[in-house]
Amino acid sequence: MQNRSDHRSNVFISKKMSHCLRHNPGKYGLKLDEYGFVDLQDFLDAMNRMHHFQPTLTEMKIREIMHNSDKERFEIKNGKICALYGHSVPGIIKRKKAIPPKVLYHGTAHRFLKSIEKEGLLPMGRQYVHLSTDIPMAESVGKRRDNNPAILMVDAEKAAKDGIDFYIGNDEVWLCDHMPSKYLHLL
Repeated sequence: MQNRSDHRSNVFISKKMSHCLRHNPGKYGLKLDEYGFVDLQDFLDAMNRMHHFQPTLTEMKIREIMHNSDKERFEIKNGKICALYGHSVPGIIKRKKAIPPKVLYHGTAHRFLKSIEKEGLLPMGRQYVHLSTDIPMAESVGKRRDNNPAILMVDAEKAAKDGIDFYIGNDEVWLCDHMPSKYLHLL
């Protein structure tokens, strides 16, 4: 179990990693490939150059952060690293289509319900709409903007049958381009 200081340090590093891999790789002198990956050593060099981490950020430290995180945010594969979801960088990160679970969930602030009823769920500055596999995760996400968030159940099975494309973000997060309101039900 990590102590409080290690936890704070890991959260800080994770936020810097997210900023680089989701939102502004160019600031770090990096370019994501079409699937959002970048060479791991280039990433480490850029992170250490920008943030002067002491001790130096290593692959082992990144793997420790990934292991101790409450959410699966990053992936390391074949000497490359990527953020699994949450991108706002220009250009779409390619995802492989997948068949979703029958039901997914989305947590949101009550003040957004009227616009969601009209327009459905939109990416809102990100590349994809984020959906959760369970209600507790949807509540956790929704609480970022509302202490008592509204939880929407998504009829993902029907949406997929009707041609809505879904993509896997990680074990708890699914992505789609847009979710029309006819597939949403307020719990």
